[in-house]
Amino acid sequence: MAETAERTATRKPSEMFPARELSSGAFLADREGLLGILFLAPAVLYIIGLVGIPFFLAIAFSLSDATIGDASLDIVGFRNFSRVIQTPQFRRALFDSFFFTIVAQFIVIVLANILAVVMSRDFRGKWLARTLIILPWATPISLGTIGWKWILDSKFSPIDWVLQQVGLLGGPDALLGPGRHLTYLGVEGLAVSSVILVHVWRILPLATVILMAGLTSIPRDILEQAQVDGAKFWRIHFQVSIPMILPIMSIALLFGLIFTFTDMVVTFILTRGGPVYYTQVLPLWAWFKGIDGGNLGEGAAIALFMFPVLLATAILILRSARRMEVT
Repeated sequence: MAETAERTATRKPSEMFPARELSSGAFLADREGLLGILFLAPAVLYIIGLVGIPFFLAIAFSLSDATIGDASLDIVGFRNFSRVIQTPQFRRALFDSFFFTIVAQFIVIVLANILAVVMSRDFRGKWLARTLIILPWATPISLGTIGWKWILDSKFSPIDWVLQQVGLLGGPDALLGPGRHLTYLGVEGLAVSSVILVHVWRILPLATVILMAGLTSIPRDILEQAQVDGAKFWRIHFQVSIPMILPIMSIALLFGLIFTFTDMVVTFILTRGGPVYYTQVLPLWAWFKGIDGGNLGEGAAIALFMFPVLLATAILILRSARRMEVT
């Protein structure tokens, strides 16, 4: 019997079980490397078609004198870049892109922290509050911006009516002047503030949801231990909660930076870059030069200025998030 057991233990699996012909599905399921390639292939092809090919076409256009009427791609080197940099419109668009993005994301992070803390508490009507907060993100940005354009109208703005009712507008001693209306999209300062306001309204729901997820992932025993040690709300939030969700907060910041810096819908619908070009941004100026103006080479050169900025920002934030992880 011992000899039989030893012989059974030394037999190969193929000898213990009868051989059977594997179907093609079973063959693929047993090949992990091949199966992974098949699963990744659609995503890779989609990215190549949607991002890769247009990106290399933009590089080719930026180095050529291509126009709407002549797309022969005659190489001219970096002439388009030098021409673009020398224009005041480009410099203003570059400044506005950075200014709108930085200011809007600063406001978004502050408000998202407040809303995330409030929404993580239990209170009556919590589901309704969460629904209302997520609505701006669920609304198509074009439709939402059209709504804001009506709200900021120079004659029919409901904001003006509210300001008149509280005595801040329309009176001889009113803080905002004796006029009954404000030209929100026709004055430089108000137009800039309006664009930033719409960007904050758009990005705030996403940042809030991300930070809510981060707050709910903090172990309860850590917070309870801080309370036992005598720490109050503000100290717990700034010395315990925020340090632990900093990596998640950095991801919310990265999404907000990319969405704001690359957006042209808000400025196109609200101001079309005006008044003059005080609210011009890089994506919109690239569209005006490349598509509306017909100069594909200069339009592509303007658009490519965003790539190194976003790439460097993404690398910096992701590396910082990795270092900030709390183990």
